[in-house]
Amino acid sequence: MTTPPAIPEEELVERFVRASGPGGQNVNKVATAVELRFDIAGSPSLPEPVRARLLARRDRRLTDAGVLVINAQRFRTQERNREDARERLATFVAAGYVVPKARVATRPTRGSKERRLGAKRERSTIKRGRAVRDWD
Repeated sequence: MTTPPAIPEEELVERFVRASGPGGQNVNKVATAVELRFDIAGSPSLPEPVRARLLARRDRRLTDAGVLVINAQRFRTQERNREDARERLATFVAAGYVVPKARVATRPTRGSKERRLGAKRERSTIKRGRAVRDWD
């Protein structure tokens, strides 16, 4: 696993908006929520396999254009929300550096096949015994 490099500041787009939720009168005046955007598809700082893994993830924060949008409004201060958004971005990008273990295809053993077929036969005879036969 390669260590994820720091994402250059120029590739991040931050927008500050008003947060929803509690905060009293202050919530209507101060833009404390952060909307952080990172263009994964067009980022030159990400290696190609990492970019492909990140874009392949089915995450609702990813747009069709390959832009990751993180909304942070957990905290009441703009600075803390900024840190929170960047931490979440770092976690998301770090997940792309984890190479999934390749699945090794296996086949069932002869014994397990025989047990399965034997159980099916038993079940079949039980059900056949329940059938109402009218020979007349």
